[in-house]
Amino acid sequence: MTDSRKDNALAFTRHDHADCQQHLLQTAQQLCAKRSVRLTPRRLQVLEILLRSHQPMGAYEVLQAMNDIEHNIAPPIVYRALDFLQQQGLVHRIESQNAFIACIHPGHHTTAQFLICAKCHRVAELDDQQLPAMQLAQDLGFKAEHAVVEINGLCAACRE
Repeated sequence: MTDSRKDNALAFTRHDHADCQQHLLQTAQQLCAKRSVRLTPRRLQVLEILLRSHQPMGAYEVLQAMNDIEHNIAPPIVYRALDFLQQQGLVHRIESQNAFIACIHPGHHTTAQFLICAKCHRVAELDDQQLPAMQLAQDLGFKAEHAVVEINGLCAACRE
């Protein structure tokens, strides 16, 4: 695997997480400004919580993290923020885990691909937007609106 391809799977590689987190927050803010949509303080807070690690969190885990900072946050606030962030391509839903993960390439809407380690439960997002099934759908005149590919297995560290 080339270095650029390895960089796409951040959960399985070493990187400067603080720099990564800051870069993704700035990119999200710029993207929202460009689209003239509001990245409210609550939405930003949810995104920041998801960016603390490159791992999926359930909505109630996000809610708990928010309530650790400020009490009396209601579940609908988290769900509305997650819905907005998904619509903007800033977070993805990991279907098999009913959880959310910050997008490492903000702005992508139609496809998401994940490697999920069955042992350590780390999840890595891949940035290859060229899914053969999406191309086949297009060739058949089908306009796909959303696709999620979840590949379950063992990461290199867990296989050793």
